[in-house]
Amino acid sequence: MAIVIVSAEDTQQKAPRGSLLFSAIVLSGVAVSESISEKIHAEFSKYPKRSYPKGQILIFADETPEHIFYITKGRVRKYDVSYRGDEVIVNIFKTPAFFPMSEAINHTPNHYFYKTEVATELYLVPSDSALMFIKDNPDVMLDLLSRIYRGIDGLLGRLVHLMSGSAKSRLLYELLIEARRFGKKNDDGSYTLDVSEVDLAARAGMSRETISREMKQIKSSGLVELGSKGITIKDLATLESKAGSEY
Repeated sequence: MAIVIVSAEDTQQKAPRGSLLFSAIVLSGVAVSESISEKIHAEFSKYPKRSYPKGQILIFADETPEHIFYITKGRVRKYDVSYRGDEVIVNIFKTPAFFPMSEAINHTPNHYFYKTEVATELYLVPSDSALMFIKDNPDVMLDLLSRIYRGIDGLLGRLVHLMSGSAKSRLLYELLIEARRFGKKNDDGSYTLDVSEVDLAARAGMSRETISREMKQIKSSGLVELGSKGITIKDLATLESKAGSEY
């Protein structure tokens, strides 16, 4: 799960529990106290720091990583490759995420690729050292466990939506997640998203052609604008209500 700092107060005020947007926020990250975040940084920043360009594969599928990657700048994509050769995005990690924890804790085989989406800086923490740190700090362990459970709730909500929603609702859902996690909020309350149709297709599990067709319909309804700087969502609340009506 992505380990992302999101204000718990903002989560409660901006998205009612049970709403589509609430599920998106839970999926993308949960509140991390400043003291725990500082403790994690103080420990993990002791280890070697690395800088990687956009598109650098950090972990290959079926590769057993020896380190936990702690992000201090940039984003990392976790994805699989479909039988058609398309990337299917499972998750995106941003500051201050550390991953992959499932392989470190459970020693389960890794079946996914991890690749930087932008220029990224990380610390390489030996898996054994990371696990020892978590075991020796119950507050960090409880925080990690809390985020795992909340992340599972978000994933289950997304799974139900993807299985029963239309192509349009699935695209709206991805736009909501993208806005909350990576969108740039403008002075007028709109959000600008620096994301391509290829990326949206990979995240929603649809073809680029379907994304393009649905995006034109969403644009014609006045919910978004397409420009050289990316996608602009005029009113996030209106977009959420439309997504809910499509569900």
